[in-house]
Amino acid sequence: MLSSMLFISLLILSLAILGCLYRVLRGPSMADRITALDTIGINVIAIVAVLSMMLHTQAYLDIILLIGILAFLSTVAFARYIERGAVFKNEGDR
Repeated sequence: MLSSMLFISLLILSLAILGCLYRVLRGPSMADRITALDTIGINVIAIVAVLSMMLHTQAYLDIILLIGILAFLSTVAFARYIERGAVFKNEGDR
């Protein structure tokens, strides 16, 4: 019973990643694309956690932490890129 529920959760998380991938490719703005990339990172963390539960191991917990740190840093870097892009655009208009 538990293994079938974990498998179903893997399928749902995979569908969520596909939905976010669509938003990354067709997002109306850069902020939407960055949010979708961050959501993909969170879904990947969830998939690794579910796989860890399915395999009855704690070996993947370090991988979860690494993915979380990289997702956070990439979101901060993209946010700074958007912020600086808006500043440069406003200076060029003068």
